[in-house]
Amino acid sequence: MDPSALEALINFAYNGNLAIDQQNVQSLLMGASFLQLQSIKDACCTFLRERLHPKNCLGVRQFAETMMCAVLYDSANSFIHQHFVEVSMSEEFLALPLEDVLELVSRDELNVKSEEQVFEAALAWVRYDREQRGPYLPELLSNIRLPLCRPQFLSDRVQQDDLVRCCHKCRDLVDEAKDYHLMPERRPHLPAFRTRPRCCTSIAGLIYAVGGLNSAGDSLNVVEVFDPIANRWERCRPMTTARSRVGVAVVNGLLYAIGGYDGQLRLSTVEAYNPETDTWTRVGSMNSKRSAMGTVVLDGQIYVCGGYDGNSSLSSVETYSPETD
Repeated sequence: MDPSALEALINFAYNGNLAIDQQNVQSLLMGASFLQLQSIKDACCTFLRERLHPKNCLGVRQFAETMMCAVLYDSANSFIHQHFVEVSMSEEFLALPLEDVLELVSRDELNVKSEEQVFEAALAWVRYDREQRGPYLPELLSNIRLPLCRPQFLSDRVQQDDLVRCCHKCRDLVDEAKDYHLMPERRPHLPAFRTRPRCCTSIAGLIYAVGGLNSAGDSLNVVEVFDPIANRWERCRPMTTARSRVGVAVVNGLLYAIGGYDGQLRLSTVEAYNPETDTWTRVGSMNSKRSAMGTVVLDGQIYVCGGYDGNSSLSSVETYSPETD
């Protein structure tokens, strides 16, 4: 045990005072764990949890695992998933062993705008020690959801990379991903996990409230977003049209507001929100006006099912392709 940490813990036993800082927190936590001082251990874990950062979270997670601090471990793990892109640029990430990188890039919980960011992170890790890590690239790519990358990215970035070009297994994985876009009929034969979107894809793990009705029964164009990490709601740019009973879908980092009711008429119009620019853009309209319909995304396509057109309930189904509008 670190002598200065032991002295601080003994003094705490006499006077009840203890100063925790960046220099002594780990030593104090180890000493408190050894002496079974749970209150000090909890205070140290809270100190570390409140100071999680993309540059230190991997080290904190490893330390928490060593010290069997489950709450701190879970907090660090969630932070890593939520801030994966920033974490992947840290020295800690580049120093990770293969098994830790594989575990990370395979997680559903990764908060990424696109699968392309996961590819870039894995490639940066390989290039950090190309001679030793180059042979691991096929295993890494097999855990990345390449079919979810844009066709242009697959052709212009992935396929052209020299590490990919010189590896037969890597080229096969790229071909499989391209086939996903070129031959949709083969999609059911692909491994399910490689075509499953990440849980936090596109909208950064945020919760959006789109349109709706106010207390007077008027349709709203208001959009608000809730950040679970910051624990706060904020206003986004309002929609161009007031919409209640609106369908909402997320594809490729854009949030689509589909149809709905503006207070007078059912709508067929659709608009897309880009959270990076905080702007709404009109896209292709539906063939039928409808509100209160079922909305779902499957294989990058938006499906709207049923709903109400102002006169009767609908049984029709429409699909929208963001790539072709």
